[in-house]
Amino acid sequence: MSVGMSVGMSGSGTGAEEAGGDRRLLRGARSRRAILRRAVDVASLDGLDGLSFGALAADLGISKSGVQTLFGTKEKLQLATVECAGGVFEEAVVRPARGAEHGVARLRALVEAWLVYASEPLLPGGCFWAANQAAFDSRPGPVRDALFAGQRRWRALLADELRHAGAADPELAAFQLDAVLLAANTGLRCGEDGVVERVRKVAGNVAGNVAE
Repeated sequence: MSVGMSVGMSGSGTGAEEAGGDRRLLRGARSRRAILRRAVDVASLDGLDGLSFGALAADLGISKSGVQTLFGTKEKLQLATVECAGGVFEEAVVRPARGAEHGVARLRALVEAWLVYASEPLLPGGCFWAANQAAFDSRPGPVRDALFAGQRRWRALLADELRHAGAADPELAAFQLDAVLLAANTGLRCGEDGVVERVRKVAGNVAGNVAE
């Protein structure tokens, strides 16, 4: 009897501990997502160098030590922020265009989704990548590598659709279109008139050229 009771009590305690551990993990995951989403907003305005444990903690009403415990170093926070920004971009730009047919139709859908992403804007500083690449382009290290890996994936996606559309040099056309979008982000942030229309015209010209 005593053995059975002992085992039962031990099992119950282990289950409670596991449940408590699961809840802590869930809380930690939720906190991490909230911190990173706020970090993406901040970095779109102030750059990745503008991130700090203290400011994020104050913005979200949590302890600085709690933020630091989740990320450890500022570089790890920056890298996690870049990864989160990639997820935001995927959801806002890439996924909505997937319903369009490969080639010209999807290229146009990607451009339209990007315009919504940058001009509404989803992030207070507009395009996250445009806001941060210039600050890290001459600073070798994992943050620069992560930023430019994201940019290369975007250009590769544009090039793939241009290839489907029959472009003679899809990589060059993707480079040109991406350059226009980066310039458009600056124009949008400065309140320049006619930016969206010019982007659509350039994208239409690219699509028209490859479709001929």
